[in-house]
Amino acid sequence: MLNNQGRPTAAGNAEPAAPETFTGNKALQVEEALLFEIGRVDVTGVDIEDVELGANRLGGLARKGDIGLVGLSEPETMRHYVRLSQKNYGIDTGLFPLGSCTMKHNPRLNEKMARLAGFADVHPLQPQSSVQGAIALMQELARYLMVLTGTRAVTLSPKAGAHGELAGMMAIKAAIEAKGEAATRKTVLVPESAHGTNPATAALIGFEVKTVPAQKDGTVHVEDVKALLGPDVAAIMLTNPNTCGIFEPQVVEIAAAIHDAGGYFYCDGANFNAIVGKARPGDLGIDAMHINLHKTFSTPHGGGGPGAGPVVLSDRLAPFAPLPFIREADGKLELVEAKGEGDQAFGRVTAFHGQMGMFVRALTYMLSHGSDGMKQASEDAVLSANYIRAGLSDLMSVPFPDHPSMHEALFDDAWLKDTGVTTLDFAKAMIDEGYHPMTMYFPLVVHGAMLIEPTESESRASLDLFIMSLRDLAMRAKRGETERFANAPFHAPRRRLDETRAARNPILKWTPREPVAKAAE
Repeated sequence: MLNNQGRPTAAGNAEPAAPETFTGNKALQVEEALLFEIGRVDVTGVDIEDVELGANRLGGLARKGDIGLVGLSEPETMRHYVRLSQKNYGIDTGLFPLGSCTMKHNPRLNEKMARLAGFADVHPLQPQSSVQGAIALMQELARYLMVLTGTRAVTLSPKAGAHGELAGMMAIKAAIEAKGEAATRKTVLVPESAHGTNPATAALIGFEVKTVPAQKDGTVHVEDVKALLGPDVAAIMLTNPNTCGIFEPQVVEIAAAIHDAGGYFYCDGANFNAIVGKARPGDLGIDAMHINLHKTFSTPHGGGGPGAGPVVLSDRLAPFAPLPFIREADGKLELVEAKGEGDQAFGRVTAFHGQMGMFVRALTYMLSHGSDGMKQASEDAVLSANYIRAGLSDLMSVPFPDHPSMHEALFDDAWLKDTGVTTLDFAKAMIDEGYHPMTMYFPLVVHGAMLIEPTESESRASLDLFIMSLRDLAMRAKRGETERFANAPFHAPRRRLDETRAARNPILKWTPREPVAKAAE
């Protein structure tokens, strides 16, 4: 007989339970306490001379008590954060199947280029004459984005996808105001399968939101859009490929209908990584689209600071792009920042130009892959998703079987009916198998959704192991092995948490534990 690690056990004998350890550690996985529990507030790991401070300008706001930060030596500090990093799961650890998030491999070449002094050390307030190389890189990145999308203008400054949505929709609002239609065009159409940021963005800047129903095949039909069109409609916000992992087959007709009604087409570009080099959104009729550089062009999700969500714009919206923008004059590049020089620009969406580190990484990815490499990345991402779908669809139910998957495969929970296992249970059991769970319960139009996005980064062997792991779990669920799922994960540093309670009653401040009274001798 074999145990679950493949080691022999005595026939008929149950494997002995793992012994408790004095430290609470499990082999080399250390049970790490909080900084406040391992450090002391009365010591520091750094020698700092006492200094006399002059009068401060804080008035009555100066701190009166001790700051309360703990002191640690350098080895203690390093061990603490390295141990925490060993508990984290990331794309460098293994396959990261989050759907609609695209945890793409971040090539180390990108990191090397981002650390070049001419890019890493620049400051947004430097004289522009001293950062011509950095501005030239921004201009080249902008050119690539416009060519890949078939659009006329781009603003690089938004720092995330939702921030890009805001910029694109504000450009649409500025264009409507310039035509004198602000009083009437108050409505934005949003499919019910959209990212939640779409209706939130539209509402934030004063639009009313009307929902476009998703059809039984997971797509938006042009007739449903036409039924909602009128002189009050400012725009539609449509994701393509959509959040069900399907390319919208009537996207051109939808664009034509919204334009005929005098509105604008905002495309949520979160899933652009599925069609780079295959289709240009500008050719499909979009007026604005944000691009998540972390999803499509391999920059980290945030990367220790702001991310990047550039927005491309059509001819109709190009004049309303926010400041700053790049202009070449007398052989020199400049960032145009003054409102008077971009008289139709709606203003700014951030203090400076954006995130230089993300720009460098994205352009490095583009240059190292070339047009053929980026096209292949899209094809491989779609192939990987369909490979996973084909490997699991005989055990797990596919809600929209009539459409091939694009960059992500979507399953529902119909196959779990009467098993006593939920989507959440299944996802928690994946942690025991060494995988971060897929996106759960999204999109909302699919009951018990399980959205899996492998990206183009995974080898066939990696995909095969993932598929077989999920097949094993699926067969266990179908056999009624509910104990395998109900309390999972068993092997994680922490067991299943009460997530609802944590969300409703978060503990945001550490407080010392109550001392335990010693028993009388």
